[in-house]
Amino acid sequence: MFASLRSTLPRQFARAYSSGASSGAKSGNGILWASLATGAVIAGGYYYTRSKEQKDIDINAVAAGPVTKALDPTKFVSFKLQEVTPINHDTAHFRFALEPNQELGMDVTSCFVVKAKIGDDAKPTIRPYTPVSPQHARGHFDLVVKKYPTGKMSSHIHSLSPGDTLDIKGPIGKYPYKANALKEIGMVAGGSGITPMIQVIEQVLNDPKDNTKLTLVFANKSEEDIILRSTLDGYAAKHPDQFKVHYVVDKASSADWKGDTGYVTNELVQKYLPAASEGNILVSVCGPPPMMKSVSGPKAPDFTQGEVEGIFKELGYASEQVFKF
Repeated sequence: MFASLRSTLPRQFARAYSSGASSGAKSGNGILWASLATGAVIAGGYYYTRSKEQKDIDINAVAAGPVTKALDPTKFVSFKLQEVTPINHDTAHFRFALEPNQELGMDVTSCFVVKAKIGDDAKPTIRPYTPVSPQHARGHFDLVVKKYPTGKMSSHIHSLSPGDTLDIKGPIGKYPYKANALKEIGMVAGGSGITPMIQVIEQVLNDPKDNTKLTLVFANKSEEDIILRSTLDGYAAKHPDQFKVHYVVDKASSADWKGDTGYVTNELVQKYLPAASEGNILVSVCGPPPMMKSVSGPKAPDFTQGEVEGIFKELGYASEQVFKF
């Protein structure tokens, strides 16, 4: 997901995700589908229409047919890139094709791994990614990928053109979310680290029986770098008592900026996220390595959760109250 991740997975992943490539993914997702259907703008150029997504598909036949899952946890499967839509100067939306009655087959929360032989490297590069399409979307799945200057896989994905393929295996389970198991979830995301948070947000807010409160602190370099903002703002407007989002940028680019500026600090976490003393809460984090180190401490070398460090440790969160995506 981030450029600093190693080109090989930890041992427990390597056993399950080492097969060679082969050729060939909750309904009622109101806000995100509304953004897609109305052609809403996300970060200056993220346009979709439902008619465009569903062209040349017999909707009645799709509805009547059996639903299959495209992912295979035992081997890599090749998926064809269908469309690329730039979002901003270094981030783009990539839509990959599935059969009309196929779902990707992701759980909440989970990711998949992407494999590619890049340049003259002796071994393929493997990285985890989290799709942003609805869990039960049929006929396609979507990735939002930020290109990092030293990121092998992000640069490779940005080099793809429609018709090219990407080898993917999964899903890999992350946090086993259960409705109403927690009173509140606080989330800190940086850049493309928003993608696993989107999984949680959509799952909670699209379940009318789930009363879990959600608070997101979303940090970016600038206002122009905020991806999926229209989607997040739409959820916050529709669910004001259940979901709140707070944006943080390194430096405001205009006098009209109404969010926070600077970095994620102890004060911001105390201001917005549930306190450790409240009980029955979770704070989660996903972002570039420097942010992870500052907020929660990094994962362990074997990619397990590792010790709680940084801001979360200073504010008294116990290990069972913290999850690092």
